[in-house]
Amino acid sequence: MFLQGDMAVYPAHGVGLIEAIEKQTIGGVDQSFYVMKILDNDMTIMIPTATSANVGLRAIISSDEVVKVIDILKERDIKITAQTWNRRYREYMEKIKTGSAFEVAVVLRDLFLLKEDKDLSYGERKMLDTAKNLLVKELSLAEQTEEENIEKQIEKLFC
Repeated sequence: MFLQGDMAVYPAHGVGLIEAIEKQTIGGVDQSFYVMKILDNDMTIMIPTATSANVGLRAIISSDEVVKVIDILKERDIKITAQTWNRRYREYMEKIKTGSAFEVAVVLRDLFLLKEDKDLSYGERKMLDTAKNLLVKELSLAEQTEEENIEKQIEKLFC
């Protein structure tokens, strides 16, 4: 359960602020909704409170979990499968849609490592940026530091 003013993560959209909790009648049924403003693009979405966990709405990760995310980004003993870019794109998009910071970290790491070997497709470059933005926002809030600091920290891991 979230309260007005809480920060939360909505899968594939990123971090947002719960601006209000509203009741509305839809189809003759009273429902309660979180009104959430996504920080990255100022989009406002309404999420039914009853199904918020099912759609993946979750709290910002803890500082302990930040360490796990950094560990995932540091991992280099991985094998990137030799599949077509569009199949890889779909696989990575599914990971981003989970809303898990750990899955997003895997996508970011894999795309950064892939970029060292070959040119990324346009879609993969956009996805790399998306994954990076999602992680930077959440990690900066979890660590209570500036986004620039987190971005530099991440880039240092891949240089």
